[in-house]
Amino acid sequence: MLPVDNIMLLSYINTQLRDNYESLDELCLSLDASREDICSKLASIGYHYSDESNQFI
Repeated sequence: MLPVDNIMLLSYINTQLRDNYESLDELCLSLDASREDICSKLASIGYHYSDESNQFI
């Protein structure tokens, strides 16, 4: 289950991307999570996914 709080979600997703996944798509597939939902929630606090750095910045 993903964190509900957007700041905690940001921290969790970036840590998972850094430590365990090559891409956001791989993370979403593994966790059965919606890429659109994650991106929307993190965009609401000013963060967007960077393919180049494989993190939300």
